[in-house]
Amino acid sequence: MQITEVRIKLMEELGERLKAFCSITFDDCFVIRDLKIIDGTSGYFVAMPSRKLTAHCPSCRYKNPIRAGFCNQCGTKLPSQFPTRDEDGRAKLYADIAHPINSAAREMIQREVIAAYEEEKIRAQSPGYVSRYDDFDLDYPDDEQGGKRFGEGIFD
Repeated sequence: MQITEVRIKLMEELGERLKAFCSITFDDCFVIRDLKIIDGTSGYFVAMPSRKLTAHCPSCRYKNPIRAGFCNQCGTKLPSQFPTRDEDGRAKLYADIAHPINSAAREMIQREVIAAYEEEKIRAQSPGYVSRYDDFDLDYPDDEQGGKRFGEGIFD
């Protein structure tokens, strides 16, 4: 398995730790979007796409973020919810959607993404620079039977 493309979207918020979003494509056939490049205490690192952990309201079953005091749907006071803790004792409020399952894969992703980020910072200094991050082909062709393919017309 190889990373065949990395797209970077630089963030322009001065003083912020979030430096960029990126997408990676494996073997020209599988993409993962919304990885984050973060400026950590010991240099840049890549954070995998994640979602907020939720718990259901006991009254209406609506999903609410962990630690919410009241239901966002019906307003019921929610019971105290104590998030699980990671090995460093920090509250786990997010769960990775996609992530490498071994250190070799994580290191490969980190190396490729950080190198692409450094290259993108140089490209961004060129006149007329445009990020390729949002330039994914959303114009799906018709299939052989003349019907619409999945996703076609979503943004019309």
